[in-house]
Amino acid sequence: MPLVDNAVYRDGHRIQTPHTLEETYALNRAEEGMAWIGLYRPTREELRSVAAEFELHHLAVEDAEVGHQRAKLERYGDTLFVVLRPARYLDAEEEVEFGELHVFIGPDFVVTVRHAEAPDMREIRKRMEANPELLALGPEAVLYAIFDHVVDGYEPVVNGLAHDIDEIEDQLFGDADDDALTRRIYDLSREVISFQRAVHPLVEMLQALHRGAGRYGVDIELQRSLRDVLDNVTRVVERADSFRALLENALQVQSTLVTRAMTRESVQQNEQMKKISAWAAILFAPSLIGAIYGMNFDAMPELHWPLGYPLAILAMIVLAVVLYLVFRRRHWL
Repeated sequence: MPLVDNAVYRDGHRIQTPHTLEETYALNRAEEGMAWIGLYRPTREELRSVAAEFELHHLAVEDAEVGHQRAKLERYGDTLFVVLRPARYLDAEEEVEFGELHVFIGPDFVVTVRHAEAPDMREIRKRMEANPELLALGPEAVLYAIFDHVVDGYEPVVNGLAHDIDEIEDQLFGDADDDALTRRIYDLSREVISFQRAVHPLVEMLQALHRGAGRYGVDIELQRSLRDVLDNVTRVVERADSFRALLENALQVQSTLVTRAMTRESVQQNEQMKKISAWAAILFAPSLIGAIYGMNFDAMPELHWPLGYPLAILAMIVLAVVLYLVFRRRHWL
């Protein structure tokens, strides 16, 4: 169902749960309370109905309808339009899964539009309804609670990424397969970059909310709560930035280790080739003499000399020894 939850509040308490959007509009006007409408993948007609009732800007409505938006905060008159990218970490796949939440905040209404399962808006609504004093502060309090919930959800993502980066650092000097480790570092770097894109804009968004809080009469305690969320976001951003730096360093170290291993292997192969070449040369000299005197020609020097055979053997031995000493001196053997 696109309409997940729909209620009208007054003084921090739910006074009624209408079954249709039209009932919500009428009740909200009559009670002069705050309408909180939760939509999940709404139809175009539902979005246009909400937009017409609360005079939402058409550009913001188009963004909410299409989805796939970056995290941002925009103000259209008395209405705030906020896009958040909640996240959760899939440890087995080493991937960050992102949701998308669009929030419209006006003087007497809150409209949330989700295009994914996360975040669970029921938890946020339950928390706010359990704290009527906070909910009585109006739509800004609901926006604070949404920000706080999304930012709290980033903590498990940070912990999951940190755990996998620790594993990579252990593998760097271990016996891990080089290709697999390089691929793991690259894939995790890509997830960290996507996470950065989701959390970085929140710093500027919360700072803008804090700067405009006095102008729009936001409660002082609510301002302090927003500053606390800003502090948490700043820590998350710093951790995400450090993760990217660590993975870039890990990739450089891995590249250096692979290059060093290839160089070492090349040197070892070169040493082996030297040994093979040296022994081939040592064996070639006696073989050459033997091959020449094994041709069985009658007119060959010293062929019928009694000392020819011993001298041929001696020449083979001397040549082999001389070549061995030469190669040994040059460290080929």
